[in-house]
Amino acid sequence: MDMFSSPDHEEIRRSVRALMTRFPDGYWAELDRKHEFPWEFYAEFAKAGYLGIAIPEEYGGAGLGITEAALVLYEICASGAGLNGASAVHLSIFGINPVVKHGSAEMKAKYLPALTRGDLHVCFGVTEPDAGTDTTRIKTFAKRDGDRFVINGRKTWLTKAGQAQKVLLLTRTTPLEECRRRTDGMTLFLADLDPKAVTIHPIEKMGRHAVPSNDVFFDDLVVPASDVVGEVGRGFYHLLDGLNPERILVAAEAIGCGRAALERATTYAKDRIVFGQPIGQNQGIQFPLADSYMRLLAAEQVTAKAAWLYDNGRPCGTEANAAKFLAGEAGFQAADRSMQTLGGYGYAAEFTIERLFREARLLRIAPISENIILAQIAEHVLGLPRSYGRADGS
Repeated sequence: MDMFSSPDHEEIRRSVRALMTRFPDGYWAELDRKHEFPWEFYAEFAKAGYLGIAIPEEYGGAGLGITEAALVLYEICASGAGLNGASAVHLSIFGINPVVKHGSAEMKAKYLPALTRGDLHVCFGVTEPDAGTDTTRIKTFAKRDGDRFVINGRKTWLTKAGQAQKVLLLTRTTPLEECRRRTDGMTLFLADLDPKAVTIHPIEKMGRHAVPSNDVFFDDLVVPASDVVGEVGRGFYHLLDGLNPERILVAAEAIGCGRAALERATTYAKDRIVFGQPIGQNQGIQFPLADSYMRLLAAEQVTAKAAWLYDNGRPCGTEANAAKFLAGEAGFQAADRSMQTLGGYGYAAEFTIERLFREARLLRIAPISENIILAQIAEHVLGLPRSYGRADGS
């Protein structure tokens, strides 16, 4: 199950694995049960320099690519930390990419070094309750007022908004009906989460309890024009620089979750004796686990290809979508089969797999659903008619 093999990558894998041994399954289980953020892990991870792995060297980072970032997140999940570990650092590692690509020199100099040190937390505000995948229909609006903007609206599913100081926030600055194209008229901000104008409500959810998701309300949030990322009205296009990398990273996380579950199930199948022999001797146990291993391996190869294409400046949309789809399915299937292998014990919290099962299921939904990926492949790769959106194709 080796992902992205080269001497440098092997060293990254070894060092991340060594770090993760300090945070065993019990650590993550307790935080998940208590709904507590993994601050100790976050601090050690930042101290080791991994938060800046994809940040340019001039801002204190390592200046490496999506390949290395994916490798790090893969190893976090594969250790058994799952999404409670990966989601604590995911956005810091690569979610800030629109700022790296389009932020002003002053913005990058001010925020990227702090992000790399772990002193600055940033959350990501795009999804809205009534917009969902149709990002062009967001209603959060930023009204210009001299050299500042006043923002009102609501976002949902913001990961670790309660721990963040800033939000990478997509708004409309021109009403949709006044735009020539639906993707015009949106602006991206790196805004303060000012408690006087921002209300955060945690969302009760199925899993990944150590890293909260939130509804966030913005009521007359004043943001200086200097906090605009890139150009006013071009926010949607700036945001695109983060979409393919995010899908690659999520694919790596799904593979890691599947691997963690599969390793625990395999160990159990070797040790568990029923009717005088290990249950792993039975083909009814062997075959599903072997099949999941191969599916994870295949997803891993597509993910590696997508990461290589991105890092080499080549189109990777198809591969990034395929990686996210295949890895999400393979990761959850591995967790599901691993739970079945343990039987009742798989359902017990002390055996870790039930937590990985809950977390892996999320990766078939977020950050983009499987059906949207299938529709995009059908339209843009196979050339079939568009199956969603307006009749005029916009």
